[in-house]
Amino acid sequence: MATPVHDVVGIGFGPSNLALAVALEEEYGSGVDAVFFEKQPAFGWHRGMLIEGATMQVNFLKDLVTLRNPTSRYSFVAYLHSKDRLADFINHKTMFPTRLEFHDYLEWVAASFAGMVRYGTEVVAVRPHDAQTLQVVVRHDDELRTCLTRNLVIGAGLDPVLPDGVRQGERIWHTEDLLTRLADLDRLEDEPRRLVVLGAGQSAAEAVEHLHGRYPRTEICAVFTRYGYSPADDSAFANRIFDPQAVDHYYQASDDVKRMLFDYSRNTNYSVVDLDLIDELYRRAYAEKVAGTERLRIMNVSRIEDVRAGADGVGLKVCFLPSGEVTALEADALICATGYRERNPLDLLGEAAEHCRTAPGGGLAVERDYRLATGPECGWAVYLQGATEHTHGIASSLLSMIAVRTGDIAGSIAGRTARVAQEA
Repeated sequence: MATPVHDVVGIGFGPSNLALAVALEEEYGSGVDAVFFEKQPAFGWHRGMLIEGATMQVNFLKDLVTLRNPTSRYSFVAYLHSKDRLADFINHKTMFPTRLEFHDYLEWVAASFAGMVRYGTEVVAVRPHDAQTLQVVVRHDDELRTCLTRNLVIGAGLDPVLPDGVRQGERIWHTEDLLTRLADLDRLEDEPRRLVVLGAGQSAAEAVEHLHGRYPRTEICAVFTRYGYSPADDSAFANRIFDPQAVDHYYQASDDVKRMLFDYSRNTNYSVVDLDLIDELYRRAYAEKVAGTERLRIMNVSRIEDVRAGADGVGLKVCFLPSGEVTALEADALICATGYRERNPLDLLGEAAEHCRTAPGGGLAVERDYRLATGPECGWAVYLQGATEHTHGIASSLLSMIAVRTGDIAGSIAGRTARVAQEA
């Protein structure tokens, strides 16, 4: 049997490659043959943090399609109409749906593209096949299969990060698995005595609020090195860093200007918290102080210096940095809201990585259409949905830019596919 040759193979099928599938269909119909490999058994996006009541930090108009195609049948508005909730949502007077509802929207769109996705399938190797195609090796049910592609799109997501020296276990988790691990904990004991959350960003604050409400007799300790939670700058002018044209500005800027723009805009996305959530946590902490029962314990300007995991809990030493005073804590679990790390595309590309160019600063050279710069000997292409902050800016891999970004990638792929067809 001949090895199939696809126009597009996508690694991962989260929101980014889902949006790409939509863009390819809407812009080019059946003219592009695409398949996506996703190691999860079904579509899912940060399921462990689908906390009831938690809202998106992104305006619903920045969905999978609207900034690229406002008339799309895959928009969030079209989803609401299909669910007979459009009027109800309008009456709610919000631009920010709950995370649960937005996840349902993503699943609703993904259902239309199930035939293009191979769930439960992991890409294990990529290597050049010839000048025009890459060979992609995938594993499904312990069986290896191969296919060929002219264009590879990497949308493999992020890896959770734990502090140095801390290892995940039964009592130490990343917020990525928060709800799943809490369900396991609930089966072990009626209610924990103490839970510790490490981190000062949005996920940390959401975890603290959720735990404080879920366990009414449990002490919740929030540990972070900052003096307090810092609010996200979502003001109108600051948000222009997420405008589509901001990518063009960033891409054409000098390295010095890139660094300046990135530093200026960090407080729109990194280690910041919605102001409403900050106010709610402060309200709870103050109310408990008034009542004389401080169950929400904010351990600011502090660092965890020692972690000892046991079968029944975690022993911690927390250092208050100004004085050096160390507090010993025994907790039922340590929840690390310590962020994510972008995966290095070269780790996935294997032998194909030898053909990818590096920029003068040492990072990967990426073209404006999110395509890795390669040598002239390469007729195949690799596109990145992530790991492009150094070339395209802070918004380049975020949900805010997903519709426009995938439109750029789809347009580039379609142009390359048309040229191949003409030459055949």
